[in-house]
Amino acid sequence: MKVKCGICPQECVLDEGQTGFCRARSAKDGAVVCDNYGLITSMALDPIEKKPLRCFRSGSSILSVGSFGCNLRCAFCQNHEISMCSRERAKTVPVSPEELVDKALSLRSSSNIGLAYTYNEPLVGYEYVRDCSVLAHEHGLCNVLVTNGYINEEPLRELLPLIDAMNIDLKAFTEEYYQTLHGHIEPVKRTIAIAAAQCHVEVTTLIIPGQNDSPDEMRVLSEWLAGVSPGIPLHISRFFPRYQMADGDATPVETIYALADIASASLKFVYTGNC
Repeated sequence: MKVKCGICPQECVLDEGQTGFCRARSAKDGAVVCDNYGLITSMALDPIEKKPLRCFRSGSSILSVGSFGCNLRCAFCQNHEISMCSRERAKTVPVSPEELVDKALSLRSSSNIGLAYTYNEPLVGYEYVRDCSVLAHEHGLCNVLVTNGYINEEPLRELLPLIDAMNIDLKAFTEEYYQTLHGHIEPVKRTIAIAAAQCHVEVTTLIIPGQNDSPDEMRVLSEWLAGVSPGIPLHISRFFPRYQMADGDATPVETIYALADIASASLKFVYTGNC
């Protein structure tokens, strides 16, 4: 008997025992389960600005955690060692929601404000993020999502009351580009619009030379984002060769600054990254 996963727009239809596109969810006993639940590959106390969030609790720190798996396929992935990894290959440590929140609370003396779900795509581990977020809020901690925004509307709306801030990757502003990542742009635009109405949102676009670096594309992207809210901060980040694009060229610094100037015509807050 096949079962469909409803978390993201990939909407994998799985046979019993089969793992989905994200490598983190599978069919078991007639339901889709979270294979990476409580399996942590990465944990660090980071400055909030590193998420990046520049207009949310500036100067604070946040306990950042990641697992494995992702529901897009970016050839330039900066964390491919875990995002493109399966349960069998991932080096993980089991951490329950209770243990994670206790760890976050123990770091309050180090300016920790809560938990950031990041490094891989956190929403493929939806149930773990939800359960940790409930406990975190009960103890007065913040919840931050660093995500590609590729999630279905219903689970997004169910999770948002627990989320205080999000940084959402907007990889580019064309459907053709998103199809090269095995995704679609409209679900990401929907996520940004819905989330911006309910929590603090910042957006990041990584600029890849020759792929999403045209002035016209940045103009359309920033105008659309301003239509959601001109106060949404946009981070325009420089690409460095990684993963399947290890032989590519880093984005010229002057390109980043030129695109930031274009975006600033529509948005109040534009930041350059990795320059």
